[in-house]
Amino acid sequence: MTSQETALDKRFALAKLLAQEGGAMALDYFNRRDSLVIETKRDLQDVVSIADRNVEKLIRDRVEVLFPEDGFLGEEFGLTAGTSGYTWVVDPIDGTAPFVNGMPNWCVSVAVLHEGVPVVGVIGAPCHGELYAAAAGRGAKLNGKVLTLDPSRTIENALTGIGANSHVTPEAVADIVSRLLQAGGNFIRNGSGALMLAYVAAGRLVGYYEPYMHAWDCLAGYCLVKEAGGWYHPFPTEGERLTKGSPVVAAGPGARAALAKLAQLD
Repeated sequence: MTSQETALDKRFALAKLLAQEGGAMALDYFNRRDSLVIETKRDLQDVVSIADRNVEKLIRDRVEVLFPEDGFLGEEFGLTAGTSGYTWVVDPIDGTAPFVNGMPNWCVSVAVLHEGVPVVGVIGAPCHGELYAAAAGRGAKLNGKVLTLDPSRTIENALTGIGANSHVTPEAVADIVSRLLQAGGNFIRNGSGALMLAYVAAGRLVGYYEPYMHAWDCLAGYCLVKEAGGWYHPFPTEGERLTKGSPVVAAGPGARAALAKLAQLD
């Protein structure tokens, strides 16, 4: 095993541990959510709680102790540059709106980039008792079971995840849904883009498209989808672009062309 492989495996092991520990902390807050103070960020639909901040702090502090040379980008506390070529990208609770409203559609998302490429992706869904884990060249697993995507599943015979937020106009979202339905597909939105990307890797959804999404929402899911045999549209990770939003598209092998068309990538 090369030193680079060893470095990746050490970070992969830590990412799985932190997704579980962070998930346990988040689940405890979820079960006591009536006592949480809920704030809004850029609009009334964009909410945050002390749970988000404390879960991110737990993960950030552990990474800083074990890999102090690594960079770290979290949704709540921003980007800290590193020198190792590795950057952790974390959403402590993706799906905060479902979380604070008592729905189970939320997760802890932990990705690691190496030279800008997602090489580790771990998503913990505590309410479902699920841990999705992938690393470059090591495949993707759900609770230890290998995930392999079925190329016979298409937008016509499966479900596609669609994401929306206030960065995108209602008219644009309506157009996406309309074109998907006209193409013979059907859609679902559960309030967590990261979790829907994990569902693509698990074959529960055949694809996912959101016109504007952040790195902490998608990069763990991207690694999962790729290692399960799927495809994703690259996210810009150079410098400060990593902190900006971008279109996010991922698909199983039987839906790649249809999702690229839906996202108008041609």
